[in-house]
Amino acid sequence: MENEREEMESTNGKSKRVCVRVENDAVCSTGGRWDELSPELLASIFVRIVPPVLMVKSVALVCRNWMEIVSGPYCWTDIDLEQWCRDCCVANRPHLIDQVVRKIVRRSRSTFRRLSTFRLGDVGFSFAASRGRCLKTLQIPMCEVTDNVVVKYVGFLANLTFLDISYCFKVTEKGLKAFGTECKSLTHLRRNMPIWELPDSVESSDVKDQEALIIADTMKGLQRLDYAFNRLSDTGVEAILTQCKALTHLEIQGCWNVELKGDLEARCKKLVNFQKPWIDDLIYSSDDDSTEGESDDESIYSESSSSSDLD
Repeated sequence: MENEREEMESTNGKSKRVCVRVENDAVCSTGGRWDELSPELLASIFVRIVPPVLMVKSVALVCRNWMEIVSGPYCWTDIDLEQWCRDCCVANRPHLIDQVVRKIVRRSRSTFRRLSTFRLGDVGFSFAASRGRCLKTLQIPMCEVTDNVVVKYVGFLANLTFLDISYCFKVTEKGLKAFGTECKSLTHLRRNMPIWELPDSVESSDVKDQEALIIADTMKGLQRLDYAFNRLSDTGVEAILTQCKALTHLEIQGCWNVELKGDLEARCKKLVNFQKPWIDDLIYSSDDDSTEGESDDESIYSESSSSSDLD
């Protein structure tokens, strides 16, 4: 069979419509209908161009075929809800976060490999972790998850390679040790904290190396550690460098108690990437710097401090 389609043909500067006969095979080779695409291909397109929330609210309403695809696991191997969760917090609706995480994790049918949220609670974490046998990346900054829930469900996360628990105040040494003990595949830990002190007021009593020692003891396979604005000292840095032999990236900006005495600084500089404790070396310029330079340094310091504050 043949189909007819109209094209514009130009003759002596004038355009006219002509009828062109095209074989069905040619039509199929140059394009096709959306509903003829495979579920995997459609899901791949949706994931690249549609935010997760719109995928649930809008794409699912187009037709039954699209609703079935969005309701299935193909669209949810990578679950990135962080921005939507932040918007919920701004709108004073944080109670919705756990509900939506549960709903989308259920749709993934335990095949999701990445989960990125914000202000996740115990209910959302326990539900996701218990179905996280394929999970490799878990990003839950500023979560409300507690140590007891972490200890109870972290055993399901044996394949985890990247963990972000920055600004998670309810996850303490107990929860961190549980992650290190159970997640043997972990290669990247992000445990940044908000600014806690200005350098002028640092005292020896502020040193807390316990978490650093736990990281060194239980996460020996780490390749990257983001640990900004924590209260560790040279003792913690020494332990991490000694026991985490695969480490290539170390971020300890804002760790005011670290002095890098002895050979510590030389050992740190051997890493592929190392961020020193001080935010900017220009902050502590020498006495022979000009007055104008000192003024600039002060402004740099104030800008660095304000830009590091949490939303």
